[in-house]
Amino acid sequence: MCGRARCTLRPEDVRRACHRHGSPAHFLHLECYRPSYNVAPGSYMPVLRRDKDGVAVHCMKWGLVPGFTKKTDKPDFFKMFNARSESIAEKASFRRLLPKNRCLVAVDGFYEWKKEGSKKQPYYIHFKDERPLVFAALFDSWQNSGGETLYTFTILTTASSSALDWLHDRMPVILGDKDSVDTWLDDPSTSKLQPLLAPYEKSDLVWYPVTSAIGKLSFDGPECIQQIPLKASQNSLISKFFSAKQPKTEERDKETIPAGPKEEPILEGVLVSDSNDEIKQVDEEKAEPLVGDSSAVASPPESVKKEGESVETGGLELTGKSSGRKRDYELFSAQEKPWKQQQSVVVRMQDDKSCGKHGRKKQGKGNSKERQSTLHFFFDEK
Repeated sequence: MCGRARCTLRPEDVRRACHRHGSPAHFLHLECYRPSYNVAPGSYMPVLRRDKDGVAVHCMKWGLVPGFTKKTDKPDFFKMFNARSESIAEKASFRRLLPKNRCLVAVDGFYEWKKEGSKKQPYYIHFKDERPLVFAALFDSWQNSGGETLYTFTILTTASSSALDWLHDRMPVILGDKDSVDTWLDDPSTSKLQPLLAPYEKSDLVWYPVTSAIGKLSFDGPECIQQIPLKASQNSLISKFFSAKQPKTEERDKETIPAGPKEEPILEGVLVSDSNDEIKQVDEEKAEPLVGDSSAVASPPESVKKEGESVETGGLELTGKSSGRKRDYELFSAQEKPWKQQQSVVVRMQDDKSCGKHGRKKQGKGNSKERQSTLHFFFDEK
């Protein structure tokens, strides 16, 4: 397959490349020719063909439009810009052109794409000594509804050579010497054409990778044939970076995980508030005897049992032991505070000496007249 080419040759160079520099030649429609590093089907290119007076360098459009195409049809230059050499003697579009409509196309080089996964890498193919390549081609003429005659051509392709089969399975038919050029252009017998359609196997054909921007029709200039280095996807710096850094990142994540809040001790019977100045220490207070009306004494919010028994506090059971005037307290996690923050409640424990071994009865919410002093209650019960 040949769908892009570089053609920056002068019309005179085309005749010389086809070994016709000593023969008279006509130049037709050269005003349409624009040299380009990125020629695609639908563009004008100089083509050498036979003329009644010799040869002609005729500027034609690349992409065959058969002469029997309807005048009202819009020409599609991408439909037949190549013709398989194996079937030109069978298809009507090409068979009728073989006797008298053979021509030569000269270019500096051509491009071919190598498919690599989901992407395609273009390569520029040319002769090592930079001489022009000459392709075997067929031309035809077609007249549109406006009476204008359009000359078009197609480039013949064949199986790829052994040196290029890694790149593509097809390549253009290259006529590499004067004998093959003369036979294709001048010989009236089509039986001698078949040997010319073989792949070009000489070693003077070279190639190298070029920018993928060549795929854009608007991209043109010397940058099209500038060689570029190929990057191996396996040695990608990005993949190396992440593969090397991944274990360290996991270790760093483990080190930087913030530790949970530290447990704050809560004294049994004492709720520690968030304010430092509101902490009350019960173990430093001395128990005083309760004298007078018990209504003047704040009632504790929970019932206190004897040593070794549990203390019910807001749905939680706390155990504590009394040892003289001072008491040991069980530590609780700060996350298990049963009371709201910013509230300090001090629960005073009754001393055995002040209240006796029976303890103090929890005050109810009855009328103040029904309440008795602590001493009266103690002696009455005795």
